[in-house]
Amino acid sequence: MTHPSDNAAQAFRNHLASETSPYLLQHAHNPVEWYPWGEEALQRACEENKPILLSIGYSACHWCHVMAHESFEDEETAALMNRYFINIKVDREERPDLDRIYQLAHQLLTRRPGGWPLTMVLTPDQTPFVGGTYFPPVERHGLPAFRDILQRIHDLYTGNRDGIETQNQSMLKALEHPAGQGTGRLDDTPLHNGVEELQESFDAVNGGFGGAPKFPHVGNLLLLLRQPEQSAQGMALFTLRRMAEGGLQDQLGGGFYRYAVDERWEIPHFEKMLYDNGPLLQCYVEAWQLSGDDYYREVAERCAGWAMREMQSPAGGYCASQDADTDGEEGGFYVWSREELQPLLGAEEYAVASRHFSLTQPSNFEGRWHLKIAEPLEQSGAALDIGTQQARALLDSAVEKLLAARRERAVLGRDDKVLTSWNGLMIKGMACAGLQLGRPDLIASAERALEFIRRELLRDGRLLASHKDGQAKYSGYLDDYAFLIDALLALLQARWSGSDLQLACALADVLLEHFEDESQGGFYFTADDHEPLIQRPKPFMDESMPAGNGVAAAALLRLGHLTGDLHYLDAAERTLRAGW
Repeated sequence: MTHPSDNAAQAFRNHLASETSPYLLQHAHNPVEWYPWGEEALQRACEENKPILLSIGYSACHWCHVMAHESFEDEETAALMNRYFINIKVDREERPDLDRIYQLAHQLLTRRPGGWPLTMVLTPDQTPFVGGTYFPPVERHGLPAFRDILQRIHDLYTGNRDGIETQNQSMLKALEHPAGQGTGRLDDTPLHNGVEELQESFDAVNGGFGGAPKFPHVGNLLLLLRQPEQSAQGMALFTLRRMAEGGLQDQLGGGFYRYAVDERWEIPHFEKMLYDNGPLLQCYVEAWQLSGDDYYREVAERCAGWAMREMQSPAGGYCASQDADTDGEEGGFYVWSREELQPLLGAEEYAVASRHFSLTQPSNFEGRWHLKIAEPLEQSGAALDIGTQQARALLDSAVEKLLAARRERAVLGRDDKVLTSWNGLMIKGMACAGLQLGRPDLIASAERALEFIRRELLRDGRLLASHKDGQAKYSGYLDDYAFLIDALLALLQARWSGSDLQLACALADVLLEHFEDESQGGFYFTADDHEPLIQRPKPFMDESMPAGNGVAAAALLRLGHLTGDLHYLDAAERTLRAGW
């Protein structure tokens, strides 16, 4: 995997060198004295009375690469960091517990949404008192220079400890969970309210909700698809079509990028995340079932094909993500110039592809084209007087040639960690798609991933969260259990397996024993025997992935009705009341 930070001087070697996370290893030769999160770094902060500089990111993140190259490879910046701070790097995919806590703390401190890279400064007891995301090396775009920030924080920490302590008490109080549980009859009022809110923010021109940037928000789309009103279904179907026809979908290789930077779904941030594509696969299958429009089926099959071809490891597990950058250039792997395209294609192929993929329009990405669907294939065929069937054959031939040429470009980085929770999302997507589309190969792919989890990530009845280079790490989180139970139920619907039902019940029992808030209902993100942190989150809101409590409630309801076990049904009801 090649990143800007790979060019750092190999003379430096910090405490990340023995890690397995691709993201942490990208920083193992920074001149910054990085530590992984753990007892050694936390204890050193206490002993030396130094603040902790916590940097959280992930390997496919473009702006993480940028800040690494600009600041963490710079020796003057590293000298300041090493002098004033204990520096800790965290892969947010391995430690979603830490990311969840400190993203929320960032919002509380700055009144702005977070993101990656997340840059937080903590007192030695792990309480954050300064927060930000990306900082440039010099002042620009209203952002202060990172080195200036470091010096100001040092001055604040040494000169105003009483003020920091007062703020920390307020922060810890804000991170406490509100008490109380919903009472009264559970009904569908929240669903209707949710649909109404989505209607108010719906973009009737481009699809999606609100303005730029635009994220898929699959939970909202599934909610709309499952409503009886055609207006609600229509919002979802229109959005799904615009997403797939635009630049959010890889028009050649299938699969979806993380989000679009514009309101038209045209230009994405180019990383592809497993956690987006599993739920989107399910979403497009349901769109096809509802509408009967084969376009949605085609999108689903391309997404599944990408997952099996690009993301499934030989051992069976699905890898975490594909990078946004090649050779330091975001999107360079995916975009084209006319000078590149025309020699690769015959005249007839180019005529169809250029009309269908918008090459007859002005370039949309720094003088080159990121492919989108500009006109339906039927229209392209009619305009060229060749008919739809011949246009399809020419386009298919063109796509194969472009894919072959793209494979000859610089290797696209892949984070080949296998994350239990993200695999759960893709296993469910594959199982649903395999069942509904009549594709046993998709079900077989899901089974291979499940067997990998059984073999590598299940220890003494408990799940581990991450696997890389033969090592399974980190105690499983709520999402690992909830998403995998949900995936097992989807696989059971696709084909029956008594051992899978037993595993689903065993995991549900662990969920109830170690994660449930028995007094207020719902499930904590971490188990009762997890490392103590400044907060024990209990997430109810969908973010980049569905809320673990929502998935747990739905999965326990299904499992309870399947087995007749009232413990599961009661826990699901308590969860719904806790989120009411």
